[in-house]
Amino acid sequence: MQVTIVGAGIGGLTAALSLHAAGISCRVYEAAAQLRPLGVGINVLPHAVKELEDLGLLSALEAAGVLTREVVYATRGGDIIWREPRGRLAGYRWPQVSIHRGTLQMLLHDAVLARMGPDAVVPDHQAVDVSSTGERATVRFQRRSDGAALPPVESDLVIAADGIHSAIRARFFPNEGPPKWGGMILWRGTTLARPFLSGATMAISGNAKTKFVCYPIRQLDDGRQLINWIADVADQAEGFRTVTDWNRKGSREAFLPYYADWSREVLDIPALVNATETIYEYPMSDRDPLPGWVFGRVVLLGDAAHAMYPIGSNGAAQAILDARRLALELATREGVDEALTAYDAARRPAMTGLLQAHRAEGADVILDMVEERAPGGYDDLETVLPMAEREAIALAYKRKAGFDLQALNASPPMTPPAVLAARSRYR
Repeated sequence: MQVTIVGAGIGGLTAALSLHAAGISCRVYEAAAQLRPLGVGINVLPHAVKELEDLGLLSALEAAGVLTREVVYATRGGDIIWREPRGRLAGYRWPQVSIHRGTLQMLLHDAVLARMGPDAVVPDHQAVDVSSTGERATVRFQRRSDGAALPPVESDLVIAADGIHSAIRARFFPNEGPPKWGGMILWRGTTLARPFLSGATMAISGNAKTKFVCYPIRQLDDGRQLINWIADVADQAEGFRTVTDWNRKGSREAFLPYYADWSREVLDIPALVNATETIYEYPMSDRDPLPGWVFGRVVLLGDAAHAMYPIGSNGAAQAILDARRLALELATREGVDEALTAYDAARRPAMTGLLQAHRAEGADVILDMVEERAPGGYDDLETVLPMAEREAIALAYKRKAGFDLQALNASPPMTPPAVLAARSRYR
């Protein structure tokens, strides 16, 4: 079997590594003429780290990022309303890793080239159309650099991992239009600064209309850290652009006044933002759930299938889980069509539920609940939002996102039996 993967993002590269490990031939086609470590920080949750460990990447992942110790939710006034350990400190068998998105992408890219050869990723190939006939699928490409047509590529299966603006998804849903804007503008940046709180804390503060998120993504030898931050502000004019470009430059003057009166006890937001050299700006967008991800011998994966709001640190993690599940089904089912049906059944309903949960703010909803119940502040948090209720909200989100502690620790990675058997022979 020969598989064509469209897109060398986190999902596409994980799919390539997983298929290769299962003995399935594949090649990745990437629109960019040169892959560069773009983006800012992301979190890789334990359920995804488990799968990357199975691919032999845990040591490299841990060395490149920061092992998150805790998540802290705080009010604008600096009161901590929820605090819980993360990763191994919470009892998981795997860590939670905060890392620069581009660093993770290049880590995966380097692993693909090392294991599959220098031609495993083909650059400057932008997908413009796809067709599926019988047991074959064909992708048409053009050079992104000059728009010149390139030879079509035919294979047994096409995996569309080409992101929120997927050309392949658009081929099957031509009237869908652009991503749906959620009413929030996100400004993001990274800053070299001294550690805050535990030195490995993910801090989330504010409410649904004005939120600030930050966490370290790299430890420096001089004791400083590269801190990733995100400022979320509801668009007051309700008319922001619908472009979703990670590299669009933004201005601190556009949003920093919203945080002027916030407490600096947990974090000095103005100092962090003012020390940032480059700020990026884009709208918080997603896409509606689809009735199916499989179209003959074409299948969607990652943001091409289920682009969702950046809440709960789940975007990259779910793309990794998509890739692993798809490779597992292709390696263990009798035929490709059966494998694709099983993949769709295993992943699509869960992602529909998670996408909808993100539209309802996920676990971040506790920030709004405290503000709604005690708009003038409070003396005793337990009378406003009892600990049992906070715990229930956090647990419900973990279960929906697939990283419930007991269930995750008890389940094996998505490794095909033949791969496990081969490993045992060489031990």
